[in-house]
Amino acid sequence: MAVNLSIKGVPDDLATRLRQRAEANHRSLQGELMSIVERAVTLPSDVERAPSEVTQHNSKNVDEWLAERRLRPSRHVDGLPLAVDIIRADRDKR
Repeated sequence: MAVNLSIKGVPDDLATRLRQRAEANHRSLQGELMSIVERAVTLPSDVERAPSEVTQHNSKNVDEWLAERRLRPSRHVDGLPLAVDIIRADRDKR
């Protein structure tokens, strides 16, 4: 059974930044918050990682990037070309 969580008293500037982050990641605010929570409980924390694995603030290692990418739905629609194929075809025309 799913559980509803609530965060009360979120400062306006933080809520604005969360909305901007959600938009940048092509998600709803709910989807962005779910992604953040899932990532927080899925990936090892800095305390659990070896010192060599701890990354600088705002940078991601390959495992974190891949885990985040797997959470996003694919935007590919069957029958339509991928953007990379369109770019390559245009480049090859020259």
